[in-house]
Amino acid sequence: MTALLRYQISLLLHSQRWLPPIILYGTYLAVGVQAGQPVLDALGYAAAALLPVTAWLVRICVTQEPAAARAVTAAATGTHRAHLAALLAATVFAVVLAAVGTLIVLVISEPLNADHTVEVPLLPAGTAGLLAAAVCLLLGLAVGALCSRPLLRRRGWSIAVNAVVALAALVVGGSPAKYAISGLVTGSLTGAVHIPALPFVAAALAAAVAAATACAVAVRRG
Repeated sequence: MTALLRYQISLLLHSQRWLPPIILYGTYLAVGVQAGQPVLDALGYAAAALLPVTAWLVRICVTQEPAAARAVTAAATGTHRAHLAALLAATVFAVVLAAVGTLIVLVISEPLNADHTVEVPLLPAGTAGLLAAAVCLLLGLAVGALCSRPLLRRRGWSIAVNAVVALAALVVGGSPAKYAISGLVTGSLTGAVHIPALPFVAAALAAAVAAATACAVAVRRG
C-alpha cells in the first residue's frame, strides 16, 4: 500500500490537477476569513470548505490514471488495493489542506467570542477546529468515493452529482458536518468550545463504509 500510495500521490503532483481545488480553497479562505475575526466562526468557515474540496480531490485521484495503466496496476496489486490507494492519496492532500487552513485561522483570528467580550482558549478551539475539519474531510471522502468512478462512470453526471451531494452534506439536518460546524458557530456566541467528537465518529464510519463500497464495486466492474 505504501508504494501504491506514493505512486498515486506522484501522479497527482505531476498532473497538476490538484491546483484548481487548492486554489479554490485558498480563495475561499482569503475571502471568508479576515484577520481579527472571532476564532470559532473562522474555524467553522474554514472547515466547511473542506467537504467539497475533498470530494473534488477524490474524483481527481480515482480518474487520473489512464485506463491501460490502471489495468496493469490492478493486475499487479489487486483492484481493491489500487482503488483504495487513490482514495488515500486524495485524503493525504486534504489532510495537509486542513492542517494548513486551521493553522492560518488560529494565527490571524482573535481568540474571542462573536461580540468580543469573552476570551476563547486557543488550544481547545484549535482541537475543535481540527476535529470539525476532519469531519468535513471524511464526509468529503465519502461523497467523492460514492459519486465518482466506479459507481458513476459518466463524467458529466459524476461532476454534477458530486457537487450537489457535497453541498447537501453541509446543510441537511442530521449531517455530521452541519452538526460540527453549527457547534463552532453556536459556541462563538458565548465563547464555549464544543468538541465535535460524535460527529467525527459518525463521519469516520461514513467514510469507511463509502470507501469499502467503492473498492468492492471497483473489483466487480474493473
